[in-house]
Amino acid sequence: MDTVFRLVRLTFPLAVLFLLTLAPFSLPLTRAQDAANPWTAAQTVQPADLVRELADNKSSPTVLFVGFQRLYTAGHIKGAQFHGSGGSTDGLAQIKAWAGSLPRSTNLVIYCGCCPMEHCPNVRPAFTTLREMGFAKLRVLILPDSFAKDWAEKGLPYEKGQ
Repeated sequence: MDTVFRLVRLTFPLAVLFLLTLAPFSLPLTRAQDAANPWTAAQTVQPADLVRELADNKSSPTVLFVGFQRLYTAGHIKGAQFHGSGGSTDGLAQIKAWAGSLPRSTNLVIYCGCCPMEHCPNVRPAFTTLREMGFAKLRVLILPDSFAKDWAEKGLPYEKGQ
């Protein structure tokens, strides 16, 4: 019994240290993903809300697709523009060149929708770049799964080509 007590007394601190080391990795993915997003909840827009905004010609936002060219061609929000992919250095340079002449007060919504948002290689770098350029009314369209599932399959307006 004395041996068991000594063993527990020696291994217990190691077990606690081990658990404390692993604790941050056991947090739910949503908490880890929220910390990784460079935007706040106020800097997001839901699909239905964006559709309403786009219908209002007086305050309609400028919509920028920051995904891959082939996905833009396959289908994008009506009126959305493409000026490079946010996931590449060349694409970010193209986005910066386009955005350079815009007033920093432009109501700007960016989106990708290539894959589940938590894994998107394009939207975070594009958002960070545009925010660093000083855009005050910059928002991200929330497409949790993909453009196809969260926009097109719901019957929201989109077009193909370009």
